[in-house]
Amino acid sequence: MADLPSLRDRLGALTQARVALGRSGQGLPTAALLDFQLDHARARDAVHTPLETEGFAEAIGRPVIEVQSRARDRADYLRRPDLGRMLNPDDAAKLGRSDATLALVVADGLSAAAIHAHAAPLVTTLIDRLPDWSIAPIVLARQARVALGDAIGEALGVELVVVLIGERPGLSAPDSLGAYLTWQPRIGRRDSERNCVSNIRPPHGLSYAGAADVIARLLRAARQQRMTGVDLKDGGPLLASA
Repeated sequence: MADLPSLRDRLGALTQARVALGRSGQGLPTAALLDFQLDHARARDAVHTPLETEGFAEAIGRPVIEVQSRARDRADYLRRPDLGRMLNPDDAAKLGRSDATLALVVADGLSAAAIHAHAAPLVTTLIDRLPDWSIAPIVLARQARVALGDAIGEALGVELVVVLIGERPGLSAPDSLGAYLTWQPRIGRRDSERNCVSNIRPPHGLSYAGAADVIARLLRAARQQRMTGVDLKDGGPLLASA
């Protein structure tokens, strides 16, 4: 019969999921229950923590433009997902037409903690992978959903937009970052017209270098094939020559 502590250790090394927690009567052991409550609190904090942008431009060494969706505050954002997809009219004037090919949008989404932890190193790593690309000033977006990148990309007039956004927190992953790529961004694009690279959160998820490699490969293929979405799959035939 397998040794239970040894089995628990082996499973714990493979996943952050809750496995082999044990039992105390009809409930969980106290330590497991307290760990659950702590992770639940961290997930809630990730959703409600405001995005802090001070020092971001210095960290990436590039100019930034700060915008907000039409959601007035966090409560409005959570109640009205549609408002998070629309650009605040007062901020639209900040986004003049650009000659750049690519826009990078850093958006709080459902986890500002993910932005605080991972956005700056991922942006710099990705830009290093694209030395021959013209990139617009980085856009920092508050109260933002993925589709806000369509309005931003359309206003800038770029060929492609990448939205780096805080993903919905899980009990073991309150700071996971996702990247969404859209060719010819414009208001009304469907989710099926995007590519997604998710779970960017070293050391437990995808590394910055690994994520940047995938994103850069998808961007080159998207530009070559003039598409993103369900027909452009990482590792598929369209990427073979990218």
